[in-house]
Amino acid sequence: MQVNPTITAAEIARLAGVGRAAVSNWRKRHPAFPTPVGGTAASPEFDLIAVEQWLRAQGKLPEVSQADRLWRRVAAVTENPAAAIADIGARLLARQRGGRVPRQLAEPTLKALLPEVDALAEALGPPVAFDELWQRFSTSGAGRPASTPDQLADLMAALAAAGDGTVFDPAAGTGAALRAAVRAGCTTAYGQEIDPDLARLANLWLALRDVPADVRPGDSLRADAHPGQTVDAVVCHPPFGLTNWGSEELSYDPRWEYGGVPPRTEPELAWVQHCLAHLRPGGYAVLLMPPTVAGRRAGRRFRAELLRRGALRAVIALPSGVAAPHGVPLHLWVLRRPAPDAPAPARALLVDATEDDLPDRILSVWQEFTAGEEIEEVGFARAVPVIELLDEEVDLTPARRQPTTADGRTGERLLHTRDRLAAVVAALPALIPHAEPTPDGANPPLVTVAELARSGALHLLGPVRAATDPAGDDDPGAPVLTVSDVLAGGDASGAADDRLGQRVVLAAGDVVVPMVARALTARVVTAAGARLGRNLYLLRPNPAALDPWFLAGQLRTSANERQTSSLSGTLRFDVRRALVRRLPLVEQRAYGEAFRRLAAFESALGRAASLGAELAQLTADGLARGSLRPTTD
Repeated sequence: MQVNPTITAAEIARLAGVGRAAVSNWRKRHPAFPTPVGGTAASPEFDLIAVEQWLRAQGKLPEVSQADRLWRRVAAVTENPAAAIADIGARLLARQRGGRVPRQLAEPTLKALLPEVDALAEALGPPVAFDELWQRFSTSGAGRPASTPDQLADLMAALAAAGDGTVFDPAAGTGAALRAAVRAGCTTAYGQEIDPDLARLANLWLALRDVPADVRPGDSLRADAHPGQTVDAVVCHPPFGLTNWGSEELSYDPRWEYGGVPPRTEPELAWVQHCLAHLRPGGYAVLLMPPTVAGRRAGRRFRAELLRRGALRAVIALPSGVAAPHGVPLHLWVLRRPAPDAPAPARALLVDATEDDLPDRILSVWQEFTAGEEIEEVGFARAVPVIELLDEEVDLTPARRQPTTADGRTGERLLHTRDRLAAVVAALPALIPHAEPTPDGANPPLVTVAELARSGALHLLGPVRAATDPAGDDDPGAPVLTVSDVLAGGDASGAADDRLGQRVVLAAGDVVVPMVARALTARVVTAAGARLGRNLYLLRPNPAALDPWFLAGQLRTSANERQTSSLSGTLRFDVRRALVRRLPLVEQRAYGEAFRRLAAFESALGRAASLGAELAQLTADGLARGSLRPTTD
């Protein structure tokens, strides 16, 4: 007889997206709340299915996708979600290959959910079903390891030239960097991960996509599972700040080629040398690093040796918050295994992208640097002579090595910036949106985006993913609208490539929504012709039923941000769950015009803030250097 899975009060709170106190109140105030079926008086357990039915009847459990429903149940009934998802992956892989489905489960409580696993596999196919669950597991949350975001992992894979070759990740985690390497086109993936469940997850994801792979469990520094193996590219997000990494027992390890064994307080420099040891000559490694590694005194000898030997090619400072849970501006280190007897490069690239969340710009300046071009972009990037970096500190913090505006142009730039700021400020009063309270009782019905799509009021596409099996592009010159473009409100800045899973040409009036962002964002496309980029939803309204500006304004509410975000409170959105007011088209257009004006007002405020900050910095720099002087006016 099948026994329904049980759930604790704390897990009910996670399921409903509320605090533990709310569950206690429900039990006291609602006689129909399910009674405990097990556990103890202090920690009762409830029938999961009965709880879900009660929550749904009370309107406290919004309808979710099949994958969301299964993930919530898995997270609620298992103590080790990684082992549970690995069990599911093994079952899906057996289904895909037509073999015997494994009966032994690392998480026995998962048994009652296996029919739902099979149903999801039937609906989506084993690889996609596993990917949907993996994405939900790898999103940061309580009790789960942080995962490198896809956009950052894709940038790392591109900088490492991970396509068309072998790739290695010695700290594979949940497998995000190896997944990015697969999207880039790698032929074989190697890895190591200290958590055996996570290593199993990475192997299963790769196996479900028929990628030759070998991800082994174990401590990469203390017990290298791939000794002597060299690859074409390495991508790695090593653990930060773990001083107990084995410095004493590894004193005579042959991997320490660049300055000897790193001190106990410099574990990241041990990972750097470990990655270089696995590279073939000429191959690239990209590591995500804490910013302190670029300037700590204990590591200066090692940084100097990496520069002298030509192994460290670039340090790139990223914006704050690009990889949770780290809130500081992390760095990317780009390294290259020096070819024997090759002269060391004379310059290293330092990029300060802390205020520029545009991966395409970072990749572009890196490609220009490797092509031998001179790089000197004020406040952003500079190809610095190595001899200049080899000073007493060997501080590689990019912001400290950036070129400044020449004194002769400071006054000219200041006047131009001041005029632009004055023009924007003068236009603000006309853009201030006008609105007034509605009469009491105005409460039109709500409808989800999914229901609008089913009714034909809009066409929903995406989110566009990277193609696992890229095809040739019929228009490689077409610009691509990226997530960064949408968030910044700029034009399409991405370059078309063969990794877009779909070729979708944008039309004026389309509404685009990033799947992953710091806040739910909706933008109306005003110019046709660009391509829809990866990780973006496209909502194409039927003009006879839906106004695009009204739709975009409805989507971006704080209520919809809660409605569409994942249960763990992370920044991944499912726009199909967003709620839109059902209004006649004439009223929609009136609201849409107000939303359009509001967007223009917000854009002007952003420009004013940016120009104001630039004006303040130019004035401070000029006064300090003496190229400007105070006036009596």
